[in-house]
Amino acid sequence: MTQEELVKYWVEQSDDNYKSMINMFNAGEYVWSLFVGHLTLGKLLKAYHVKVKQKKVPYIHDLYKLALECDLELSEEQKDSFQYITLFNIQARYEDYKRDFFKKCTKEFAVKNIKRIEELRNWLKKKMGLLLTD
Repeated sequence: MTQEELVKYWVEQSDDNYKSMINMFNAGEYVWSLFVGHLTLGKLLKAYHVKVKQKKVPYIHDLYKLALECDLELSEEQKDSFQYITLFNIQARYEDYKRDFFKKCTKEFAVKNIKRIEELRNWLKKKMGLLLTD
């Protein structure tokens, strides 16, 4: 794949995940909605990495570390948000963490954090010069 094709691939994957996040939220699947929101940002960061660094994407699922790899200038709020949203990667967690997260993940909790995900997504897309399609 060319660099342009790879960027397009990661952006499309991120957009598909974003739609799935919204659909899962609407279905009341708040935990999975936030997990997929984590994937949405991870894939968009990978697209950004390919675009600006012009090299292979690192195998990182920690959003904050991935943003640092991209040399993004982050506000303290963005740093905190990337670190916090990384915690939604429940597949990499032990069962007791998952159980606690499921209890915490109410509709209100999901709404608040989907807003954070959308703010970061919009910011990244603007940095990449992409029009928002959703």
